[in-house]
Amino acid sequence: MHPDFKPSRSLLEDLNLFCAVVRKQGFAATALELGVSNAFVSKRIAMLEETLGVRLLHRTTRTLALTDHGTVVHQWAQRIREDVDQLGEAISQKGSAPRGLLRLCTSSGFGRNRIAPAMSALIRQYPQLEVQLELLDRPVDLIAEGFHLDIRVGQAQEPHLIARRIAANQRVLCGAPDYLARHGAPAQLADLARHQCIVIRERDQDVGRWKLRGPAGEETVRVKGPLSTNNGELVHQWGIDGHGIILRSIWDVGHSLADGSLVRVLPAYHQQADVWAIYPARLGTMANVRVCVGFLESWLAR
Repeated sequence: MHPDFKPSRSLLEDLNLFCAVVRKQGFAATALELGVSNAFVSKRIAMLEETLGVRLLHRTTRTLALTDHGTVVHQWAQRIREDVDQLGEAISQKGSAPRGLLRLCTSSGFGRNRIAPAMSALIRQYPQLEVQLELLDRPVDLIAEGFHLDIRVGQAQEPHLIARRIAANQRVLCGAPDYLARHGAPAQLADLARHQCIVIRERDQDVGRWKLRGPAGEETVRVKGPLSTNNGELVHQWGIDGHGIILRSIWDVGHSLADGSLVRVLPAYHQQADVWAIYPARLGTMANVRVCVGFLESWLAR
């Protein structure tokens, strides 16, 4: 530590900036997110290193990594930011309207079709909120990546996080009438191994391995096909196009089942895929999180 180290308001701002650099994995991405120049970000990080008397980052033209000191500072910076958030919450009037930043994430298809419209309505009701929604089709570390809230579909929950179910949901098997006319409909779950199936890599999906619950309990079948993707909307469209059998959430394919462009296959089977709001325990009393979770629960029940 620098012998003349003294905490200041600018130190808190620089720690916030440092956390953003770690989260975005680069100065340019951080500058773009914050609307400042690369030079500004570089200068403030250099000043933070000078203030603390340690080097925080290893930088090359393509990579950025934390030093040992940087790892310690990042951990403390996250705690300080969380404490400041809780301080603001503690001194605000009870029952006052939520305000300020709310960072949440979810998967791309569900985010575009369900969560984005909900956030549009939430902002109309609470105009002092600042919502940052990121669509990520990969596992997310809420704390390390600085999110307040993660909306997940059908994923196992980590024991150190709070999980609140906000909507019931199931994934179902379906295919296009054209595909089923050409290949026949499977009569039992094992038949799927001989069919063209469109597989997807989502947050909680084991690629090519479908676990479903049926009359005999939970069963597993290995599937394959000529098409695969990490985007659920593409899977849906390829299913309609007749390229194979798909396993999708009922919220995603409901309208296609209603208009006949897809039909249920093996209707006695389904995969439970409820919608969960996931957040760190210490943020459970944060007004922004509490209001958003309640709002989404009502929105998804419509």
